[in-house]
Amino acid sequence: MYTLFSILIVITCILLILIIMVQNPKGGGLSSAFGGGNQIMGARKTSDFLEKTTWTLAIILVSLALLSNFAIPRSASSEEQSILEEARPFEKDFEAESLEDIDINKDINDTK
Repeated sequence: MYTLFSILIVITCILLILIIMVQNPKGGGLSSAFGGGNQIMGARKTSDFLEKTTWTLAIILVSLALLSNFAIPRSASSEEQSILEEARPFEKDFEAESLEDIDINKDINDTK
């Protein structure tokens, strides 16, 4: 299920990039370099269509990103638990007897 969401998000991103690249921004852009301005493909309302498509794809992208959060498997497997246990220091390695030989005051005075 998560793979499906990932594929849909990638497709939506590619479509969004293409739609944005075709639009004619205020300062000129990729579409003005190829001529036409608002007359892309001969339609007068192309800029309105491109703007609505951009907003629709952006909303779809955000929705897919939020929905994909629910598709992530969250089961705490034994493998994850064992990794966490390996990362924790063992308490039995730090015994109080090994700390009795340390004299902090002596070490401080020696450094002065």
